[in-house]
Amino acid sequence: MKRDDLLHPIISGNKWRKLKYILDYVLASDMDTIISMGGPYSNHLHALAYSGHVLGFKTIGIIRGEQTGALNSTLLDIQQCGMTLKFVSRSDYRYFREFKNWQDLPGLASGQYWLPEGGAQALALKGVAELANEIQISYDTICVPCGTGTTLAGIIGAVPPEVSVMGFSALKNSDFLTTGVESLLPNLGSNWQINRDYHFGGFAKIKPELISFMEAYTRTTSIPLEPLYTGKMMYGLYDLIKKHYFKPGQRIIALHTGGLQGNRGFSHLQQAGQGSQQSAGQPALPLN
Repeated sequence: MKRDDLLHPIISGNKWRKLKYILDYVLASDMDTIISMGGPYSNHLHALAYSGHVLGFKTIGIIRGEQTGALNSTLLDIQQCGMTLKFVSRSDYRYFREFKNWQDLPGLASGQYWLPEGGAQALALKGVAELANEIQISYDTICVPCGTGTTLAGIIGAVPPEVSVMGFSALKNSDFLTTGVESLLPNLGSNWQINRDYHFGGFAKIKPELISFMEAYTRTTSIPLEPLYTGKMMYGLYDLIKKHYFKPGQRIIALHTGGLQGNRGFSHLQQAGQGSQQSAGQPALPLN
């Protein structure tokens, strides 16, 4: 396992990898605001808000779904970091997904940078490529959890052509992932695929067998997982191994993309000791 969850206590895994060169570009261009979008437990917005707090730029988050009550722990963190929250309906949220480039958002003011959902931009691939270059052992397959497909695209573009890249979709009805990867990497080879069999009903959907697997995995390895991405990928990987999908002797790398703060949205994982020990109404970020 490539433990990218250990990069940083707050901005871990592919969240930092994707943001690194985008932040560099924004700061070098003297822009003062990044606008982006995500769900109410978004790891991407969580990392972006913290980056804005530390580096001194403004952040605006477009949140999927109308606000119906008190903010959850992730949104409290984000707000504490200074991010302005704008809640929109699901239909309006889908509208924002149409804008792919940093200048595309209608009404963008001078000094503002538009960052699509999950940090899905070409600059993000440069940071993800560094992840692949850090793996110093030989291997045959690398497994990557997929939300927007950006991390998958970055890995595909960075690994040797003889390495097989397998993405595990965390979403149901995720045919768009293929298009997303192809848009980020126009000159694709054939050494990659997306497995869509282990989404457990869709994004943020879980089932008892997934939780049981994660609990057993952490007890055995002392490595925490989260159920949105890495938990589903590892369940799928172990299932494929049991079914003899891989040839004997193959060396497989599994990418841990971090995002463990998202465990706070699942009481099962808090009780099992997998998630943050912060309660649902208590911010978790050490800002001082």
